[in-house]
Amino acid sequence: MWFRNMYKCYIYFFVIYLVVTVESLMLHLTPNSKRCLKEEIEKKVLVTGEYELGDAPGQKTDIAVTDSKGQVLVSRENIDRGKFAFNTDEFDVFEICFLTKLPVGQGGMMREATLTLKHGVEAKSYDGLEEVGKLKPLEIELQKLEDMSEAIVKDFAYMRQREEEMRDTNESTNTRVLYFSIFSMCCLLALTTWQVLYLRRFFKAKKLIE
Repeated sequence: MWFRNMYKCYIYFFVIYLVVTVESLMLHLTPNSKRCLKEEIEKKVLVTGEYELGDAPGQKTDIAVTDSKGQVLVSRENIDRGKFAFNTDEFDVFEICFLTKLPVGQGGMMREATLTLKHGVEAKSYDGLEEVGKLKPLEIELQKLEDMSEAIVKDFAYMRQREEEMRDTNESTNTRVLYFSIFSMCCLLALTTWQVLYLRRFFKAKKLIE
């Protein structure tokens, strides 16, 4: 029974692990170019990134992370490999850019870059928690499982909130369209009535009708 419960626990942990956002991307950077990626991230979320670039003689590459307001969160020059981390203050679209530089007249080759992004729980480090909290490896895994469960519950709550906002927006739009349609019909009926009355008076004035 104990083994069965543990097996279910690890299966559940594996499923939740698959749901949590971890992005590993491989990019090909051409000389003297800028390659950017955009990511929507919720507020108060820890974001970590790890990058590694291939060899490219004479070529320098910079990395920068900015938000939609243009605020620079991370800026590194002449990189080869490294890590970065930042916390989001609000829900926003963040842009991660690689900028390659090559002296004029010097031929260059395409440079390969690997970028791994982690959000939320996956970005949290559990190194040293075993010694500080005197926890066993299984307890560490259970702590990860609990944190991931909380993150998924928050994600579902956020998705539900966005769904409610979209539904309210749709209902408001439908109501406005209905009122505008009624107003347009009233204007059309009023214009038609005015035209009929005007033509009737005109024809009577010309004594074309009685």
